[in-house]
Amino acid sequence: MPSETPHASSAQLGEAFAEVDPTGRYGRYADLLGSGAVKKVYRAFDQEEGIEVAWNQVNLLKFNDDPVVIDRLYSEVQLLSTLKNGNIVALYSVWKDSKHGTLNFITEVCTSGNLREFRKKHRHVSLRALKKWAKQVLVGLEYLHTHEPCIIHRDLNCSNIFINGNIGQVKIGDLGMAAITGNSHVAHSILGTPEYMAPELYEEDYTEMVDIYSFGMSLLELVTNEIPYSECENVVKVYKKVTSGIQPQSMNMVTDPEFKAFIQKCIAKPRARPSATELLSDPFFSEVSD
Repeated sequence: MPSETPHASSAQLGEAFAEVDPTGRYGRYADLLGSGAVKKVYRAFDQEEGIEVAWNQVNLLKFNDDPVVIDRLYSEVQLLSTLKNGNIVALYSVWKDSKHGTLNFITEVCTSGNLREFRKKHRHVSLRALKKWAKQVLVGLEYLHTHEPCIIHRDLNCSNIFINGNIGQVKIGDLGMAAITGNSHVAHSILGTPEYMAPELYEEDYTEMVDIYSFGMSLLELVTNEIPYSECENVVKVYKKVTSGIQPQSMNMVTDPEFKAFIQKCIAKPRARPSATELLSDPFFSEVSD
């Protein structure tokens, strides 16, 4: 029986890796795909499968060396690696690098980047196409919210919803900061992007319904091509409007009554908000096939 072919070296691949994971399977290139406050995302390669992937690197030093927070983050990302859904960005591997103070995880990469960039690039998108994207996001949310235990994304917005633009396939990503709740479905820490955060998130007592609110605001952005509350000069003004129940001015830009009514459902008071499952059976999606 022939022996298994060893991994090709970075020199043979033609481009040197800046770093390789402990198993030697994944190689990270130097170029960034994106970066945030605590995380950088690099282009990488899965030598085993011969596919491009994303190497996510979280700087654990940002968490002030709190071992409880770091251990929880690690265990939550490990759980996320077990998720299997076509509308969730797949997470393949996770490990801690104690020497460099980083948490690393490998995810699938979508060909056309995030929905915000994609929508800006393609300004003429039909309402039917927007519905198709929205439905796929809801399928992903339904999977997270009905999972045991329930998973709340907490930071859903158009910058962490990704798309394979050649086939119109949409996937929810950036799950590394998701909250995994018990039977109560209640979480308590403040996290998110202010323009997309439900009012109850600021009260530190909320359920998965915060994701439905964020989904509504994301849909508003997709329709108007404008970030909600862009009329506000700073985060404090956004907070005041959100907690006072004042809707973003961009809602006035939504001319289609069906779209406006659907967004209003999603950003209603927590108890009045439909679940992802209920929204998927809404007549709003009647013309969108699976």
